[in-house]
Amino acid sequence: MSDTTHTNGHDYHMVKPSPWPVLGALAGGTLLGGSILYFHGEQIWLMCIGFALTLATMYFWWRDVIREATEEGAHNPVVTRGLRFGMVLFIASEVMFFAAFFWAFFNASIMPPETIEFTWPPPGVDTMYPWDLPLINTIILLTSGVTCTWAHHALKHNNRKHLISGLALTVLLGVIFLCVQGYEYSHAHFGFRDGIYSSTFFMATGFHGFHVTVGAIFLGVCLWRAMKGHFKPEQHIGFEAAAWYWHFVDVVWLFLFVWVYWWGA
Repeated sequence: MSDTTHTNGHDYHMVKPSPWPVLGALAGGTLLGGSILYFHGEQIWLMCIGFALTLATMYFWWRDVIREATEEGAHNPVVTRGLRFGMVLFIASEVMFFAAFFWAFFNASIMPPETIEFTWPPPGVDTMYPWDLPLINTIILLTSGVTCTWAHHALKHNNRKHLISGLALTVLLGVIFLCVQGYEYSHAHFGFRDGIYSSTFFMATGFHGFHVTVGAIFLGVCLWRAMKGHFKPEQHIGFEAAAWYWHFVDVVWLFLFVWVYWWGA
Protein backbone atom coordinates (compact mmCIF):
# COMPACT_ATOMS: atom_id res chain seq x y z
CA MET A 1 0.00 0.00 0.00
CA SER A 2 1.32 3.43 -0.90
CA ASP A 3 2.69 5.60 1.88
CA THR A 4 0.46 8.44 0.67
CA THR A 5 -2.57 6.46 1.81
CA HIS A 6 -1.68 7.11 5.46
CA THR A 7 -0.65 10.75 5.06
CA ASN A 8 -3.09 13.48 5.92
CA GLY A 9 -2.96 14.98 2.44
CA HIS A 10 -6.44 14.08 1.28
CA ASP A 11 -9.87 13.53 2.81
CA TYR A 12 -9.88 9.76 2.40
CA HIS A 13 -6.56 9.03 4.04
CA MET A 14 -6.30 6.13 6.50
CA VAL A 15 -4.92 6.48 9.99
CA LYS A 16 -1.64 4.69 10.64
CA PRO A 17 -1.78 0.89 11.17
CA SER A 18 -2.20 -0.01 14.83
CA PRO A 19 -1.16 -3.19 16.68
CA TRP A 20 -3.81 -2.72 19.35
CA PRO A 21 -6.81 -4.46 17.67
CA VAL A 22 -4.85 -7.72 17.37
CA LEU A 23 -3.29 -7.40 20.81
CA GLY A 24 -6.69 -6.49 22.24
CA ALA A 25 -8.19 -9.65 20.77
CA LEU A 26 -5.39 -11.76 22.26
CA ALA A 27 -5.79 -10.03 25.64
CA GLY A 28 -9.56 -10.56 25.59
CA GLY A 29 -9.10 -14.23 24.66
CA THR A 30 -6.61 -14.69 27.49
CA LEU A 31 -9.01 -13.02 29.92
CA LEU A 32 -11.90 -15.23 28.77
CA GLY A 33 -9.88 -18.45 28.88
CA GLY A 34 -8.40 -17.60 32.26
CA SER A 35 -11.84 -16.76 33.65
CA ILE A 36 -13.27 -20.09 32.46
CA LEU A 37 -10.37 -21.99 34.03
CA TYR A 38 -10.73 -20.04 37.28
CA PHE A 39 -14.47 -20.74 37.44
CA HIS A 40 -13.64 -24.44 37.10
CA GLY A 41 -11.27 -24.43 40.06
CA GLU A 42 -7.94 -23.63 38.39
CA GLN A 43 -5.47 -20.94 39.43
CA ILE A 44 -6.40 -17.29 38.97
CA TRP A 45 -3.07 -16.13 37.48
CA LEU A 46 -4.08 -16.52 33.79
CA MET A 47 -7.24 -14.46 34.34
CA CYS A 48 -5.18 -11.74 36.07
CA ILE A 49 -2.72 -11.66 33.17
CA GLY A 50 -5.59 -11.33 30.67
CA PHE A 51 -7.17 -8.56 32.72
CA ALA A 52 -3.87 -6.65 32.95
CA LEU A 53 -3.23 -7.04 29.21
CA THR A 54 -6.76 -5.80 28.44
CA LEU A 55 -6.30 -2.70 30.59
CA ALA A 56 -2.90 -2.02 29.01
CA THR A 57 -4.36 -2.36 25.51
CA MET A 58 -7.17 0.05 26.37
CA TYR A 59 -4.70 2.60 27.74
CA PHE A 60 -2.28 2.52 24.79
CA TRP A 61 -5.06 2.37 22.20
CA TRP A 62 -6.84 5.38 23.66
CA ARG A 63 -3.48 7.19 23.90
CA ASP A 64 -2.87 6.68 20.18
CA VAL A 65 -6.39 7.77 19.22
CA ILE A 66 -6.01 10.95 21.28
CA ARG A 67 -2.69 11.67 19.58
CA GLU A 68 -4.31 11.17 16.17
CA ALA A 69 -7.01 13.71 17.06
CA THR A 70 -4.92 16.35 18.83
CA GLU A 71 -1.34 16.18 17.56
CA GLU A 72 -1.57 14.63 14.08
CA GLY A 73 -4.86 16.18 13.01
CA ALA A 74 -5.91 12.89 11.44
CA HIS A 75 -9.59 13.11 12.37
CA ASN A 76 -10.92 15.04 9.41
CA PRO A 77 -14.67 14.92 8.57
CA VAL A 78 -14.36 11.72 6.52
CA VAL A 79 -12.40 9.83 9.21
CA THR A 80 -14.77 11.17 11.87
CA ARG A 81 -17.74 9.84 9.90
CA GLY A 82 -16.16 6.38 9.94
CA LEU A 83 -15.61 6.61 13.69
CA ARG A 84 -19.28 7.53 14.16
CA PHE A 85 -20.42 4.55 12.09
CA GLY A 86 -18.13 2.32 14.12
CA MET A 87 -19.64 3.56 17.38
CA VAL A 88 -23.17 3.06 16.06
CA LEU A 89 -22.36 -0.54 15.10
CA PHE A 90 -20.77 -1.13 18.50
CA ILE A 91 -23.88 0.11 20.30
CA ALA A 92 -26.02 -2.07 18.00
CA SER A 93 -23.97 -5.10 19.07
CA GLU A 94 -24.54 -4.09 22.70
CA VAL A 95 -28.29 -4.00 22.05
CA MET A 96 -28.10 -7.62 20.85
CA PHE A 97 -26.04 -8.48 23.94
CA PHE A 98 -28.73 -7.25 26.33
CA ALA A 99 -31.50 -8.66 24.12
CA ALA A 100 -30.22 -12.15 25.00
CA PHE A 101 -30.67 -11.49 28.73
CA PHE A 102 -34.13 -10.02 28.24
CA TRP A 103 -35.03 -13.03 26.08
CA ALA A 104 -34.02 -15.41 28.86
CA PHE A 105 -35.95 -13.38 31.43
CA PHE A 106 -39.15 -13.18 29.36
CA ASN A 107 -38.93 -16.83 28.35
CA ALA A 108 -38.95 -17.85 32.00
CA SER A 109 -41.42 -15.24 33.26
CA ILE A 110 -44.08 -15.36 30.54
CA MET A 111 -44.08 -19.16 30.31
CA PRO A 112 -42.84 -20.43 33.72
CA PRO A 113 -41.76 -24.09 33.51
CA GLU A 114 -43.00 -26.89 35.72
CA THR A 115 -39.80 -26.79 37.78
CA ILE A 116 -40.95 -23.50 39.31
CA GLU A 117 -44.60 -24.61 39.56
CA PHE A 118 -45.69 -22.51 36.55
CA THR A 119 -45.53 -19.34 38.66
CA TRP A 120 -43.52 -16.14 38.45
CA PRO A 121 -41.68 -15.03 40.49
CA PRO A 122 -40.68 -18.57 41.49
CA PRO A 123 -41.93 -19.82 44.86
CA GLY A 124 -39.81 -18.66 47.79
CA VAL A 125 -38.20 -15.74 45.94
CA ASP A 126 -38.40 -12.46 47.86
CA THR A 127 -38.05 -9.92 45.04
CA MET A 128 -36.76 -6.38 45.48
CA TYR A 129 -39.27 -3.60 45.99
CA PRO A 130 -39.00 -1.47 42.82
CA TRP A 131 -40.06 1.83 44.40
CA ASP A 132 -37.17 1.99 46.84
CA LEU A 133 -33.49 1.75 45.81
CA PRO A 134 -34.26 0.85 42.17
CA LEU A 135 -36.34 4.04 41.79
CA ILE A 136 -33.58 6.10 43.42
CA ASN A 137 -31.04 4.63 41.02
CA THR A 138 -33.35 5.38 38.10
CA ILE A 139 -33.54 9.04 39.11
CA ILE A 140 -29.75 9.15 39.57
CA LEU A 141 -29.04 7.67 36.15
CA LEU A 142 -31.61 9.81 34.33
CA THR A 143 -30.15 12.89 36.03
CA SER A 144 -26.70 11.86 34.81
CA GLY A 145 -28.10 11.76 31.28
CA VAL A 146 -29.27 15.36 31.73
CA THR A 147 -25.86 16.51 33.00
CA CYS A 148 -24.15 14.72 30.11
CA THR A 149 -26.41 16.54 27.63
CA TRP A 150 -25.69 19.81 29.45
CA ALA A 151 -21.95 19.19 29.02
CA HIS A 152 -22.43 18.46 25.31
CA HIS A 153 -24.47 21.63 24.87
CA ALA A 154 -21.78 23.63 26.67
CA LEU A 155 -19.09 22.18 24.42
CA LYS A 156 -20.99 23.15 21.27
CA HIS A 157 -21.18 26.71 22.61
CA ASN A 158 -17.49 26.68 23.62
CA ASN A 159 -18.31 27.02 27.32
CA ARG A 160 -15.43 25.10 28.87
CA LYS A 161 -16.46 25.77 32.47
CA HIS A 162 -19.92 24.23 32.05
CA LEU A 163 -18.43 21.40 29.98
CA ILE A 164 -16.12 20.40 32.83
CA SER A 165 -18.85 20.85 35.45
CA GLY A 166 -21.35 18.73 33.47
CA LEU A 167 -18.84 15.94 32.90
CA ALA A 168 -17.74 15.94 36.54
CA LEU A 169 -21.34 15.68 37.72
CA THR A 170 -22.06 12.89 35.24
CA VAL A 171 -19.10 10.81 36.42
CA LEU A 172 -20.03 11.48 40.08
CA LEU A 173 -23.62 10.36 39.51
CA GLY A 174 -22.38 7.23 37.75
CA VAL A 175 -20.22 6.35 40.76
CA ILE A 176 -23.14 6.98 43.13
CA PHE A 177 -25.32 4.70 40.99
CA LEU A 178 -22.76 1.91 41.28
CA CYS A 179 -22.51 2.38 45.06
CA VAL A 180 -26.30 2.16 45.44
CA GLN A 181 -26.39 -0.95 43.26
CA GLY A 182 -23.64 -2.55 45.31
CA TYR A 183 -25.58 -1.82 48.49
CA GLU A 184 -28.70 -3.29 46.88
CA TYR A 185 -26.85 -6.47 45.94
CA SER A 186 -25.45 -6.87 49.45
CA HIS A 187 -29.00 -6.79 50.87
CA ALA A 188 -30.64 -9.05 48.27
CA HIS A 189 -32.57 -12.01 49.68
CA PHE A 190 -31.43 -14.34 46.89
CA GLY A 191 -28.08 -15.36 45.44
CA PHE A 192 -26.83 -15.80 41.89
CA ARG A 193 -27.31 -19.60 41.96
CA ASP A 194 -30.76 -19.59 43.56
CA GLY A 195 -32.72 -20.28 40.37
CA ILE A 196 -33.78 -18.78 37.08
CA TYR A 197 -35.05 -15.52 38.55
CA SER A 198 -31.87 -14.72 40.45
CA SER A 199 -29.61 -15.81 37.58
CA THR A 200 -31.34 -13.66 34.96
CA PHE A 201 -31.66 -10.76 37.42
CA PHE A 202 -27.99 -10.65 38.34
CA MET A 203 -26.80 -11.27 34.78
CA ALA A 204 -28.89 -8.42 33.33
CA THR A 205 -28.41 -5.87 36.11
CA GLY A 206 -24.82 -6.89 36.79
CA PHE A 207 -23.72 -6.50 33.20
CA HIS A 208 -25.52 -3.18 33.11
CA GLY A 209 -23.50 -2.14 36.16
CA PHE A 210 -20.36 -3.19 34.30
CA HIS A 211 -21.39 -0.98 31.38
CA VAL A 212 -21.98 1.92 33.78
CA THR A 213 -18.43 1.39 35.06
CA VAL A 214 -17.03 1.44 31.52
CA GLY A 215 -19.12 4.51 30.68
CA ALA A 216 -17.93 6.34 33.80
CA ILE A 217 -14.30 5.60 32.88
CA PHE A 218 -14.99 6.73 29.30
CA LEU A 219 -16.48 10.01 30.53
CA GLY A 220 -13.68 10.36 33.08
CA VAL A 221 -11.17 10.28 30.22
CA CYS A 222 -13.29 12.90 28.43
CA LEU A 223 -13.24 15.02 31.59
CA TRP A 224 -9.44 14.86 31.66
CA ARG A 225 -9.29 15.75 27.97
CA ALA A 226 -11.72 18.63 28.48
CA MET A 227 -9.47 20.06 31.21
CA LYS A 228 -6.53 19.72 28.79
CA GLY A 229 -8.46 21.62 26.11
CA HIS A 230 -8.57 18.78 23.58
CA PHE A 231 -12.17 19.28 22.47
CA LYS A 232 -13.40 21.93 20.05
CA PRO A 233 -17.01 22.88 19.26
CA GLU A 234 -16.59 21.65 15.69
CA GLN A 235 -14.56 18.51 16.51
CA HIS A 236 -15.20 16.32 19.56
CA ILE A 237 -15.89 12.82 18.28
CA GLY A 238 -14.44 11.27 21.45
CA PHE A 239 -16.96 13.06 23.64
CA GLU A 240 -19.81 12.26 21.22
CA ALA A 241 -19.00 8.55 21.42
CA ALA A 242 -18.94 8.68 25.23
CA ALA A 243 -22.25 10.58 25.34
CA TRP A 244 -23.94 8.11 22.98
CA TYR A 245 -22.71 5.21 25.08
CA TRP A 246 -23.95 6.84 28.29
CA HIS A 247 -27.41 7.50 26.86
CA PHE A 248 -27.55 3.87 25.70
CA VAL A 249 -26.81 2.80 29.29
CA ASP A 250 -29.67 5.06 30.45
CA VAL A 251 -32.15 3.47 28.05
CA VAL A 252 -31.14 -0.07 29.01
CA TRP A 253 -31.69 0.78 32.68
CA LEU A 254 -35.20 2.05 31.94
CA PHE A 255 -36.02 -1.32 30.39
CA LEU A 256 -34.49 -3.11 33.37
CA PHE A 257 -36.44 -1.02 35.86
CA VAL A 258 -39.79 -1.42 34.07
CA TRP A 259 -39.57 -5.08 33.09
CA VAL A 260 -37.23 -6.76 35.59
CA TYR A 261 -37.76 -4.74 38.79
CA TRP A 262 -41.39 -3.69 38.39
CA TRP A 263 -43.24 -6.03 36.02
CA GLY A 264 -41.03 -9.04 36.75
CA ALA A 265 -41.60 -8.78 40.48
